[in-house]
Amino acid sequence: MRWHAEHMVEDDIMSHCSDSLAWKHFNDTHPEFAAEIRNVRLCLCTDGFQPFAQYGAQYSCWPVIVTPLNLPPWLCMKDKHMFLTVLVPGPKNPKDKLDVYLQPLIKELNQLWDVGVQTYDISKKKNFQMRVALMWTVSDFPAYSMLSGWSTAGRLACPYCMESSDAFTLSKSGKQSWFDNHRKFLSSDHTFRRNKNSFLKNKTITKVAPSVRSGVQILTEIQDLGLMKAIDIGADENNRAKCKNCGWRKKSIFWELPYWSTNLIRHNLDVMHIEKNVFDNIFNTVMDVQGKTKDTLKSRQELNEYCRRPELAQNAKTGKYPKACYTLDKKGKEELCKWVKELRFPDGYISNLSRCVDMKKHRFFGMKSHDCHVFMQRLIPIAFKELLSPHVWKPLTELSLFFKELTATVIRKEDIDRLHAQIPIILCKMEKIFPPNFFDSMEHLPVHLAYEASIAGPVHYRWKYPFER
Repeated sequence: MRWHAEHMVEDDIMSHCSDSLAWKHFNDTHPEFAAEIRNVRLCLCTDGFQPFAQYGAQYSCWPVIVTPLNLPPWLCMKDKHMFLTVLVPGPKNPKDKLDVYLQPLIKELNQLWDVGVQTYDISKKKNFQMRVALMWTVSDFPAYSMLSGWSTAGRLACPYCMESSDAFTLSKSGKQSWFDNHRKFLSSDHTFRRNKNSFLKNKTITKVAPSVRSGVQILTEIQDLGLMKAIDIGADENNRAKCKNCGWRKKSIFWELPYWSTNLIRHNLDVMHIEKNVFDNIFNTVMDVQGKTKDTLKSRQELNEYCRRPELAQNAKTGKYPKACYTLDKKGKEELCKWVKELRFPDGYISNLSRCVDMKKHRFFGMKSHDCHVFMQRLIPIAFKELLSPHVWKPLTELSLFFKELTATVIRKEDIDRLHAQIPIILCKMEKIFPPNFFDSMEHLPVHLAYEASIAGPVHYRWKYPFER
């Protein structure tokens, strides 16, 4: 029931979550738990789905799954080692009330931590007292709020930046924008910090990126605010009154675990959903998909309020807006659709992408998460090379390579440090191209993904693919 990477030659290589800083920190903080190598570390995942959606009936079902992490890579995250612990059915999304249904699980986790359970070791042919700890949770961004208690909507959606977020509300569309939120992550001497023309007009950046708060600091803040758990009597009224000016909505039930505040990573940002949402925004904007593109009329109307983009301003004579450099014309769409229609992949590598191509309307439809994953990491550098100008194609290719390296099965510390330094530059380059309306919270979250990888190890132990399958 365990996996250690003693066979690895270099200390800075991570091929399993047991190689991660979060794992080693947990061992150092709880040496009595780490002394018994047969003790189990768990990962928890939850997500909602509608089992009767094809019949038009609204019904929400939320399975809660746990899986042991200290298994070798060829067994870890496999379906036979995933255990359904809680199933929350109901006509509506449980939202913050999910904690009510998690009470039996949290009670059992506390018992498995404090006392343990007598377990038979077949290799030594004798019993031992096995203890269990929950390392972290995995969920999409809306469920992140349900598990952590931090609201993932609005200006304070980012659980890392928190109150230090510089998101703002756009004047025409009324949406929250994370435009020009990434220059503070650059080195102090980077030229982008002093640029007054390519980002928000007449604005330079001197502030630095917000520091990551520890679990102890977060718990102290929640207690100082006086927030209550959803299972407490009168929690709704109390929390509603005390969370008006902050991002917290409740005290998560996971704080009942005695070791939870010492964990370096408690809730993971799901790379699968972030990558898909980023790809959808890029692809729909480049393909100028009506109803889904970020290059809308309101976006153009408010563009020059925030940026200096005279080439995209409204023509005073005709009243029309010029075509943007980041969108394809009809011929470009036709060539891209034809190219994808004729693509062939190895069997089992990806679903049949040709079925997603509408040659009449020159658009794509029905692409699944894994289709977007492959397109983002493998096809974008090739697909757009001849169709977009180099100053647009290069940042998109750099973002593609960022996700490709981030999701590698084996990662090196120096590579993660390099990605951590590169991603704010990539996002800043995209800010010089796309309008403020393009940058919602999903375009901001990649700036924190390399940090999570440096702490918790390879992504494929912390994303939703194995659970959704």
